[in-house]
Amino acid sequence: MERQEARALNGAFALLPRKRLTKMKIIHITDAHIVPEGETIYGLDPAARLAAVIDHISANHADADLAVITGDLTDRGDPASYQRLRSLLEPLPMPVRLMIGNHDIRAAFTDAFPDEPRDEAGFVQSVMDLPDGAGRLLFLDTNEVGWSGGRYCDSRLAWLEARLQDAPDRPAFIFMHHPPFPLGVAHFEQICLAQPEPFIAALKGHGGGVPHIFLGHVHIPVSGVSPSGIPFSAGRGCNHQIVLDFAARDCTWASGAPNYNIIRIGEHGVIVHAFDLIDAATIGTGAYPPGP
Repeated sequence: MERQEARALNGAFALLPRKRLTKMKIIHITDAHIVPEGETIYGLDPAARLAAVIDHISANHADADLAVITGDLTDRGDPASYQRLRSLLEPLPMPVRLMIGNHDIRAAFTDAFPDEPRDEAGFVQSVMDLPDGAGRLLFLDTNEVGWSGGRYCDSRLAWLEARLQDAPDRPAFIFMHHPPFPLGVAHFEQICLAQPEPFIAALKGHGGGVPHIFLGHVHIPVSGVSPSGIPFSAGRGCNHQIVLDFAARDCTWASGAPNYNIIRIGEHGVIVHAFDLIDAATIGTGAYPPGP
């Protein structure tokens, strides 16, 4: 199917490139909320839960090309928590790209992780190209001091537009903390990305398309297609998690299992698998089913 015909059929799937994508496996962790040693959040130890995730990834997905943590690395942005995070991440066998969320403090993060890439203005955002020109990963900084919601200012937007223009025909995969569109849950009405219209316009104008946006922040497993036609997914959150209630403005926290997502980018497009069964009891085996 020609690209123009595909766009007419379905705007979301037309964002995928015509040529086959290089295979890539990415681990997506979000909202670790690390606190200093001896502290907990709602009775949970975020460090122990992240350690369980890292152990499971190391044992089962050591072949992954990259791990990404989409913000709220710590709960208060304090130096002790960032140093604790550094130690927790050491066993991971693949490269790690760290992003900041509303619970993080940019200056403290950059002090603890001075080698983590930043743009010319000091925002914690960066780019990584897939092999053979098959696509571009963009890691964005939506942190705004003093806000629970996110902001993408003119400086950050200019950086994004330049990175999109650098590779006008390559699909751009976006990683960011705050959703740039409503999710239909009252608790998040005021704390998504503020004034997202210029940001969305930049993505929609990219000739290579935007096959997927990977999110943090919301502490619920949610996926879909945004009003602009771009598919998205968000992780549940590594530590405390939200009980879904569409109408409640105050959220209810729960202690589901530590979890992470596995992203596969390749000839079948983009597939996101959520894994939240760490230490779950197995109850049987299903035989391999024959095909038709």
